[in-house]
Amino acid sequence: MELGMALPTSGTLASVPNIVRVAQEAERLGYAALWTYERLLRPMAAIMPGPGGELQRIPAEYRETYEPLETLSYVAALTERIKLGTSIIDALFHAPVVLARRFATLDRLSGGRVVAGIGQGWMPQEFATANVPLKRRGAGLDEMVAAMRACWGADPVQYEGRFYTIEASEVNPKPVQPHLPILVGANTEAGQIRAARIADGINPNAFSYEQMAESVRTFRTAAAGNGRDAAALTVTARANVPITAEPLGDERPFLGGSPAEIAGDLKRLEEAGVDHVLFYNIAPDGIDNHLRLMADLRNRAG
Repeated sequence: MELGMALPTSGTLASVPNIVRVAQEAERLGYAALWTYERLLRPMAAIMPGPGGELQRIPAEYRETYEPLETLSYVAALTERIKLGTSIIDALFHAPVVLARRFATLDRLSGGRVVAGIGQGWMPQEFATANVPLKRRGAGLDEMVAAMRACWGADPVQYEGRFYTIEASEVNPKPVQPHLPILVGANTEAGQIRAARIADGINPNAFSYEQMAESVRTFRTAAAGNGRDAAALTVTARANVPITAEPLGDERPFLGGSPAEIAGDLKRLEEAGVDHVLFYNIAPDGIDNHLRLMADLRNRAG
């Protein structure tokens, strides 16, 4: 199983020096990929349910979020082997030809190391800012993937859909990778079935072992039902829980706790057919401690 590490692109530890340090240390430790994500806004409105059911603002860590592809382009020049992924970019907020060219340019700059993780988006305020209707989700994502793949194919590129049109044109650069992989962020059964039809993998949040095992079954069964080679597609679990120096015991969240505790979870996920686990849980008590814990986790995972 591969392991990935988030770059500190938001929250209190977000800074250029910390991004550089995490990127280079992750590669040195043998992590397979570095990951960024997109957040357009932190609305002032209370839109997320709190512990007691009351609405509250989305977390303060979203107050400052570095742009994902610009960050990965910078990191590409500072690393040599590690893959560069997005988990995720909200694809519908972008024109397909623009997003396709940005991914292709990054693939050129990095020598073919890009993993294009995309999703539908969820926040109404971001859809309004991008001037995209919420009802475009689903069918719009289908077209986005098809149009981006057309852009990465041979010239002349031409696409005609319900939402997007590309007149016969030369669209360049092309990616280094013959088939640049697209992952779809999908937590629901419907989203995983859609991804099985249009994408190269899924990228669900990991809430429990049982939920992740069911996601693997749903995705691979649907892929096979669509006549695809299910074994060639990937499942990338995203962990948004804390890594701690001391064990958390029986009440710990799945994929959270000490490196020794997490290593046991990873073995179970590997047996369930998960291919990659990315850790979006940068320790709040400093980058030094975070990297020590990530080094310990990498050693224990083997």
